[in-house]
Amino acid sequence: MGKFDKYFLMNEEDIMEYVQEKYDFFKKDAKLKCKEIGDGNLNYVFRVMDEDGKSVILKHSGVETRSKSGRIVDTDRNRIEAEILMHQAKYAKEYVPKVYGYDSVMCCCAMEDLKEYEIMRNALLNYKTFPNFADQITTYLVNILLPTTDIAMDHKEKKGMVKKYINPDLCDISEQLVYSEALQNFSNKNYTIDEMKDYVRKEIYEDRELVLEGTKLKFGFMNNAQALIHGDLHSGSIFVTNKETKVFDPEFAFYGPIGYDLGNVIAHLIFALYHAEATLDDSSKKEMFISWVKESIRNIVDLFVEKINAKYDEIVKEELAKTEEFKKYYIEGILSDAAGTMGMEIIRRIVGVAKVRDLTNISNSEARAAVERKMISISKNAIKKRSLFLNGQAYIEEINKHN
Repeated sequence: MGKFDKYFLMNEEDIMEYVQEKYDFFKKDAKLKCKEIGDGNLNYVFRVMDEDGKSVILKHSGVETRSKSGRIVDTDRNRIEAEILMHQAKYAKEYVPKVYGYDSVMCCCAMEDLKEYEIMRNALLNYKTFPNFADQITTYLVNILLPTTDIAMDHKEKKGMVKKYINPDLCDISEQLVYSEALQNFSNKNYTIDEMKDYVRKEIYEDRELVLEGTKLKFGFMNNAQALIHGDLHSGSIFVTNKETKVFDPEFAFYGPIGYDLGNVIAHLIFALYHAEATLDDSSKKEMFISWVKESIRNIVDLFVEKINAKYDEIVKEELAKTEEFKKYYIEGILSDAAGTMGMEIIRRIVGVAKVRDLTNISNSEARAAVERKMISISKNAIKKRSLFLNGQAYIEEINKHN
């Protein structure tokens, strides 16, 4: 039996040996370097490079989270991610990294190294702007999501896809952290800065209407097998350059509501906006960056609506869905889900255990509390009145209301 014929958790030395045995990226006598570069909580990500600068990424799953919390997670998540990326490449190959192969024994995926790109969260924390982002991310969303729905697919085939991409362990993480714990802190693990403790208790945990509407959103997340969604589409799952956008890390992918992906994109732009508000001293630079973020939010919603309307007409096969009335109902449902998701994602990142650097990097606690209160107010309105958020202007008006 060979070394890689039975699963074990690989280290950097193992990975260099593994890539030479399983792939032909490098010359057999190449001098390789390997570094583990993952910053997430689930998988190990290795970059392997030769002396000429040629490189490849190996993503490897452990049987428990990297934090050693004791949470056991199915290593099949890496298979799902690899297959999702290959599936998405059929519809929008310019927006996803290329997958070279997946090893079901070692639970390891080999993929294109996007080292010329920058993780979007890092770029936004440095107040960089991307003129093509709104257009590119909406093309990605519409082109990869709508074709996987009952609007466009044979219903039996679609049900087979739902079965194939069921992802219970990672869905459970989202169900608990994004909804249950964010709304009620059942496990008593949530935490906030001191200046926010009373505000969070009153405005979130004791707001019965918010808890009800958030609970409705949770059950929509669990039961609306609408499309094959990314499931964790935040700014840390997006690579960018000034000209291009690539989406990666779809390990949370499953059949869920389209609005979940759209809402996550909007939420993390709002984090970037308020990070800039709290940390940028240069007033002209602050105004320029915040203006770009607001315009991006507006354009993402409006371009999404424009593109999904056109794509719907192009690919709709279900006869009962071929009416303007149903199309309007269908798209408005997506937009409502997006607004609610945006709100829940912001709240859970403020109160829950999975923080974002957009907030934790704000060193002045009073400034951080001020923007967190604004974001919670925006989120509550988006959750409670989500059916009204049907265009980009609705988001801009809500944001401006709290400035």
